[in-house]
Amino acid sequence: MVHVEHVGPAAVPEEARPHLVRMRDGVRLATDVYLSGAGEPGPTVLIRLPYDKTGTYTFVPQVAGYLTARGYHVVAQDVRGKFRSEGETLLFVNEAADGYDTIDWVARQPFSDGVVGMWGDSYYGYTQLAAVSTGHPALRAISPRVTGTRLGELPVDVPGEPTRAVEMFVSRLYPCTYYHGRDVYQWVPDWSRRPFAASVEEFFEQVGSRSASWDQWFPHPVLLRRFPFGHPFDAPAIPVLLTIGWWDNCAPWQWSDHDRIARGGAWSLLEHLVIEPIDHENNYLPDDDGQAPKATLSDMLDPTVEFFDVHLRGLRPAGSIPRVRWTLARTGEVRESESWPPPGVVPVDLHLTADGRLAGEAEAAGGPAELTWVHDPDDLVPSPTANAFDFLNPMPDERAWADRDDVLVFDGPPTEADDDLVGGARLTVTVSSSGPRMDVFARLLDVRPDGAAHLVARGQVHVVDASAPQAVELDLGQLGYRLRAGHRLRLHVASSDFPEYVPQPGTGEHPWLAVDVARNTQRLGLGDVQARLRLHRLPPG
Repeated sequence: MVHVEHVGPAAVPEEARPHLVRMRDGVRLATDVYLSGAGEPGPTVLIRLPYDKTGTYTFVPQVAGYLTARGYHVVAQDVRGKFRSEGETLLFVNEAADGYDTIDWVARQPFSDGVVGMWGDSYYGYTQLAAVSTGHPALRAISPRVTGTRLGELPVDVPGEPTRAVEMFVSRLYPCTYYHGRDVYQWVPDWSRRPFAASVEEFFEQVGSRSASWDQWFPHPVLLRRFPFGHPFDAPAIPVLLTIGWWDNCAPWQWSDHDRIARGGAWSLLEHLVIEPIDHENNYLPDDDGQAPKATLSDMLDPTVEFFDVHLRGLRPAGSIPRVRWTLARTGEVRESESWPPPGVVPVDLHLTADGRLAGEAEAAGGPAELTWVHDPDDLVPSPTANAFDFLNPMPDERAWADRDDVLVFDGPPTEADDDLVGGARLTVTVSSSGPRMDVFARLLDVRPDGAAHLVARGQVHVVDASAPQAVELDLGQLGYRLRAGHRLRLHVASSDFPEYVPQPGTGEHPWLAVDVARNTQRLGLGDVQARLRLHRLPPG
C-alpha cells in the first residue's frame, strides 16, 4: 500500500458569503463572496480554482482580504467537481463555459457594477484564459500568473514531426492527486519498480475509485477540446498581465502564450509582463547565503492591484504602468521596457567542443567529432530536487552531476566582468541513439569560483526516431541573469531527469507500461554548427 494523505475542504470563513451558483446544465458550483466596504456596486475580482477556495494551500481568504481592503469585491469558486462544487471531476474542458456562466452571475449581483477581472496562479490562471475564450463582455482584464493556455499539456507524437516535448510525470499523475475526485489525495508512486502504471492501479484499488482524467489520457490520450469557443487569443482582446517566473517549471507554456500574443494584433497592444526571479510556488531566488524568501501578499498582488486600478476602475491612464517590468536576477534590479526582450540585446554563439568547452567560433574545433554516453534506465540521472514546483527552496547545487559518466559537460571560461544574459537561449545539437527513441536534456549553469553550480536555464526535447542523426533545437527559455565576474557558464547534456520527467525504457515501449529496459548508446555530433548554444547579451550601459 502507498501512503495517501486525504485532504478535504476547509471551513468557510465568517467574512465569506457562500452561494451555490447554477451553471447552464444545472450543476451548482460552490462560490464565496467577499464584499469590500458596505458592499456598494463596484468591480469584482473572480478567482476560480481546484485547490479549495478556503484551504491553506492557496490562502484565498487572505487574498480576498487584501483585495477588498483596496476597493475590490472578490468572488472565489471551487471549479466543477472539486471540493464543495457539484459535477464530474474532469481536467480543463469545463472551464470555458463555467467561467462564462459564473461571470454572468457575478455581473447580475447587487454588489457588482458589471465589471469583472480575474486573478490567480497555475490552474486558476488557466481558468482565466478559458473564460477569456468565451468573450463575455463583463470580463475586462485578467492577471494570470505562472500558467498558460497549454498548462499540463500531454505530449503526443504527431505524424511527420521528428520531435515533441518530454513528458513530465506530473502531467499524468495530477489526475490521480489533485484531480482524482472532489478532495485531494497526496501520494507518491513507487518509482523503484516497473511498470510505473502499476502504482497508479494500486492507488485506485486502495481508495476504491478511479480518475476519469487518468482513464481519458492513459495509455493513449483522448484529448478533448479545452476551448470549445475558440482559442483565448482569438477572442476579443482585453488587457492581460502575465506574471512569469525565471525558474517556474511551467514557464515554457506562458512564454509560448507571450510569443503568440507578440505576433501582432489587438492582444499585443494590451499585454503587460511582470518577469520575476521566482519558481512556481512563489519562492524567490536565494541570496548568497542560500535564503529563499517566499513572496508576500504585497509581492504577489500589488502589480495586479495597480493593473486593475487602471483597467477596472479607471483611476489612472493605461500608459502609467510599464508594458514590461522585469528583474535582472542576481542583482535585485527591477527594470522596465516597452517590449520583451528589451531593445539592444545582441546574440552570442558558443560552440560545444570535443574537449568539453563552450567556445567562441574562432576557438572551436573546426572538424567533425562525436561524443557518446550511455542511457541506463536502471541508473537514471536524478532530478536535482524532489519538487520541481518548489525548485528555489532550496536551490540545489548541481556540481555533482558533472561527475556522472552519463552527463556531458561543457565549460566556458571565467568572466572578466559582469555579463548580463538577457533574452532567449537555444541549443542546436545533432543527436542519435542505438535505441528507437531518445530524450535530450540541457541545463545551463552558473559555476561560482568555489565550484558551486546553480541553474540558469534549461530545456528538453523528445526525439521520436533517434536511429539516424537528427538536428534538434532545445528551447532553454528566456533569461534575465547577471553572470558575475569570475563565474563561468557550464552546460550539462543528458538523456534523463528522473523523476521529474518520464524516462525512456530504451526499448521504444510505452514508458509507463514497460517492464523490460535496455541500455542505449547516445551520440552528440560536434563541429561547425552541429552543436551551438545561442544566448543573448545586454551590453553595458
